[in-house]
Amino acid sequence: MEPFTTLTAVAAPLLRDNIDTDAIIPSREMRTVSKKGLAAGLFSGWRYAAIGSRDPDPDFVLNDPAYAGAQILVTGANFGCGSSREHAVWALAEYGFRAIIAPSFNPIFRGNCVANGVVPAVLPGSLVEKMAAGLAAGPGRTLTVDLVAQRIDGPAQESHRFQIDPESRDALLAGADPIDQTLRLIRDIRAFIDVDRKTRSWAYPKG
Repeated sequence: MEPFTTLTAVAAPLLRDNIDTDAIIPSREMRTVSKKGLAAGLFSGWRYAAIGSRDPDPDFVLNDPAYAGAQILVTGANFGCGSSREHAVWALAEYGFRAIIAPSFNPIFRGNCVANGVVPAVLPGSLVEKMAAGLAAGPGRTLTVDLVAQRIDGPAQESHRFQIDPESRDALLAGADPIDQTLRLIRDIRAFIDVDRKTRSWAYPKG
């Protein structure tokens, strides 16, 4: 997983509350268990003119050429609610999003973001609304997400500290997914097994 320190990129506003994982990637678009091949299905119910079509709806924000290459999404409260499908984060990440700014996230979705290198940055709702309005008024504007300083910098030199728990921040800075974090403890795990094998030999296969 790629470490995240600081990112300056085009930010796209999608200011709707309670965007669930089925809106992020509908079940009909989940044709693989791989992390690849999902970006085309991202927001497909809104992004395309009709179900099953790949004709872009010109009114959807990501179809505006000014937001081409957007890597930061500014959105509403309770983002990622609904089912726990990790495909939602996979689709966002494959599309190119490295950070999502919202007043709140569904807890499972937030955890999936961290496990896949996407920063879930929490700002107050009134501030997110103001930020989204500024992006809509000036399509193509960039934001800077500084995870080291836990700060988001805007185009008018405004700066805001965002919330993220220390454990998630450390994992993202290190680029460590849950497997990486477990492997860091491999010596402790092996030491435990050695002791446990002696005290509970019956629990281990012989030979």
